[in-house]
Amino acid sequence: MLRPRIIPCLLVRNKGLVKTVKFDEGKYVGDPLNAVKIFNEKEVDELMILDIDATIQGREPDFELIRNIAIESRMPLCYGGGVKTVEQAKKIISLGAEKVALSSAAIENPIIISQIAKAVGTQSVVVVIDVKYRGIFKKLEVVSHNGSKATGLSPAQFAKKCEELGAGEIVINSVDKDGMMTGFDTKLIKEVRDSISLPITILGGASSLEDISGAIKEFGVIGVAAGSFFVFKGKYKAVLINYPNAAEKKAVLSSGGFNIQ
Repeated sequence: MLRPRIIPCLLVRNKGLVKTVKFDEGKYVGDPLNAVKIFNEKEVDELMILDIDATIQGREPDFELIRNIAIESRMPLCYGGGVKTVEQAKKIISLGAEKVALSSAAIENPIIISQIAKAVGTQSVVVVIDVKYRGIFKKLEVVSHNGSKATGLSPAQFAKKCEELGAGEIVINSVDKDGMMTGFDTKLIKEVRDSISLPITILGGASSLEDISGAIKEFGVIGVAAGSFFVFKGKYKAVLINYPNAAEKKAVLSSGGFNIQ
């Protein structure tokens, strides 16, 4: 039976883990391999690793880091950052990742979605859509390059286009909610959810297990991803890798309407 996934999302900068707020700042929070080891012990559903500087710096994915993470990881792994070609995507999969995440490349060259899907399989192609409220009317708009570049694209329409081109999953990432820990942007999620039939993962704003269970109850079988919630603890945001244990996860899914034995 398909069930929702609870997914830590780790941001990489200069081979270290960072945590941003509205895509700014970038507080160093540790070593990615150490985090992977801890998440292994906590038996997480899936792990998402995003290199947030690869595209900005115009460089390709850090294949050495990907290899090291994939060797260490005992959970399904999704990696994104700097992926622009079919060859890069194939290499990432060959190194042990289950999924390749596209972002700016999907905006600038949408046909790459179809090309990579043909090469590695639709199920392995994820498109991360970063979304921000822009303008005096606060209109939802897709942005790229760490939120610094406007695209004029509607998130719902762009998600639909990605689906038609062969994406296997859409990640909806709210720039305005990033690192704020004030709950998910349900308006954004609903807008995209209603426009496509693909699996979606939501990211940006989680502050509690109640946020996660509430999103699952409202939107059903989705991936619920979080960064700050899984690396910080307490009101002073001390760095502490955490994840719900088996009993907590069962309670979250049950309160979200999924009875897992």
